[in-house]
Amino acid sequence: MKLEDFGYNDKIEKLKIEHHLEGFEIGRIISEHKERYVVTTEKGEFDAEITGNLRYTANTREDFPAVGDWVALIIYDSYNTIIHKVLPRNSIISRKAVGRFGDLQIIATNIDYAFIMQAVDRDFSINRIERYLTICHTSNIQPFIILTKIDLISEVLLNELIATLKKRINKVPVIAISNTSKQGYKELKEGIVKGKTYCLLGSSGVGKSTLVNTLANKELMDTKNVSSFSKRGKHTTTHRELILLDNGGILIDNPGIREVGITDTSHGLEKTFETIFEHSKHCKFKDCTHTIEIGCSVIEAVEIGKIDESSYNNYLKMKKEEEHFEASIAEKRKKEKDFGKMVKHFKKIKKSSKY
Repeated sequence: MKLEDFGYNDKIEKLKIEHHLEGFEIGRIISEHKERYVVTTEKGEFDAEITGNLRYTANTREDFPAVGDWVALIIYDSYNTIIHKVLPRNSIISRKAVGRFGDLQIIATNIDYAFIMQAVDRDFSINRIERYLTICHTSNIQPFIILTKIDLISEVLLNELIATLKKRINKVPVIAISNTSKQGYKELKEGIVKGKTYCLLGSSGVGKSTLVNTLANKELMDTKNVSSFSKRGKHTTTHRELILLDNGGILIDNPGIREVGITDTSHGLEKTFETIFEHSKHCKFKDCTHTIEIGCSVIEAVEIGKIDESSYNNYLKMKKEEEHFEASIAEKRKKEKDFGKMVKHFKKIKKSSKY
């Protein structure tokens, strides 16, 4: 298998030269298991770990390798492969880490396109789709909306859902598919480009694993039926994994995401809620929050129906989350800085006490 099959190109070769990595093997991380990584190279696949120096100098989770990363490594033997450096990324899909103050969770890196998957038979939520769109737009990743399980509802209801979706989100391609009849798969496959990397985003039970198996023409992922009691999906994918498709596309499957926490998304929000930002240019006050101000062009547009009220409310909620996350980051950095000063002061006192 050639590295070009996994997306290696002239840009990555240039990065290798710029960072003086000619003496290292270059590979791409295809899966991660508790800080051990499966890396594919020209010489095959290897189970690798990072150097102690890389671990020691890492300040945040973003400094560690992730699925999709290109890395420089040394292969000593089949059981001893060491990652020395993560090459600069061209994109990162991330969300707010669940239960960890001010931290990010990287979903995947070096992504060209994202398939945002939403089942039409249960919990259909345009608000959730807008959240996924925002994290895609933050990294300039081209999104596609994939509506699944369309065989479980009537054609009339499907058309109504698509019409409602396109009224709020009109610049993102929408493809409706059925894993039973394979309707829509021809259109989906024709849109997959050789050498480009695609990432699956969606909740458990929306059909991600079935889609992977269909696109790969083989049973790569376990699949389970939706619970008949809760009508919710069951987790079938337990880790992120990069997969090569028959037509040359590269697909990263992900475990189901229940919470899509918003982080630093100023650019992402602006692109997702483009209509709101266009109207905001005409607000009376430059620092308008679009909530209570007199002369707010956004509020006026909502009142006369130019901006969808549900989309407006979703924007306000996500904007608040963004501001909270940024405040959390600032507070966390201050605590780390204060702790560093305390340690430095302690070392200075300890050193002076020796004399």
